Amino acid sequence: MSSVLFSVLSVYIFILLGYISKMSFKEEIDDKTITLINVYFLQVFLTFWGLLIRPIDITLLYAPSIYMFVVVLVLVFSAFVAKKIFDDNKEYSIATVAAIIGNTGNLGIPINIAIFGEESIPYTTVVNLVNVFVVYTFGVFYYSRGNFDVKTSLINIVKLPILWAAIIAIFLSANHYEAPKVVIDTLMMGAYASMTMQLFLFGIYLYGTKINEISKSLTLWVMIIKFILLPSITFIVLYFIELDKMVKGIIFIEIMMPLAVANVNLASLYDCTPRAVTVLVFLSSVIFLGCIFIGVWSLKFF
Repeated sequence: MSSVLFSVLSVYIFILLGYISKMSFKEEIDDKTITLINVYFLQVFLTFWGLLIRPIDITLLYAPSIYMFVVVLVLVFSAFVAKKIFDDNKEYSIATVAAIIGNTGNLGIPINIAIFGEESIPYTTVVNLVNVFVVYTFGVFYYSRGNFDVKTSLINIVKLPILWAAIIAIFLSANHYEAPKVVIDTLMMGAYASMTMQLFLFGIYLYGTKINEISKSLTLWVMIIKFILLPSITFIVLYFIELDKMVKGIIFIEIMMPLAVANVNLASLYDCTPRAVTVLVFLSSVIFLGCIFIGVWSLKFF
């Protein structure tokens, strides 16, 4: 348990540094510029590095398939029900998609390593790959819909270089391309810079954000979806299927990850109330500190 807690807290150091930097330099730090640099440039390195560092094995795809099934099921439910609850387009967009974009990468991977060991890495890698596609398809579409029409939102998906980087990287990995060490090292530098910048950006948006400014109904909705509906459906699905216990555990833990900082990136990029999204990410991160131990305890039932 101590290793799990340490894995979580170590990530939060960079969030704190982002908060302090904004508190110290105020308007000298341009939030939107950092978002654009990260989304359009550094995350391309992260995508290539994550997909080329280990070959994709077709036998590993069962885990992300289950993950994707649950995510899409909940997304469809959210899209229909949230429409009846939230009149504001931006709140509807956030309510629909925020909860399904979890921090499966820079938080989910180290936590699964702490729980299951390095044997979990191939599975967490492909689950995170699925989450990347969720972020830059469904995520981009719904956060765009807060301000744009359907056509423009669809165009916004194909405009992002990350999606194309992922497609190229998958093609190379599927064809057993082995990148030279110097290439992997270069990609790794950009990848770690991207992950660090995401956490910094989260801290920057936290500064000056007031929890009482966000809709209570939106907060309650997103937290219920994130920590009750998603884990419950996943637990039921996993309980009734035949699968290795470790793989079941990895899927369940990845589903429980708090809202990803990518939510803030997209909300900022498409001007979809980024400070409200920052509060949601922060609250989910706090709640997660308690829920993760319940999640680990639940693994014994698989």
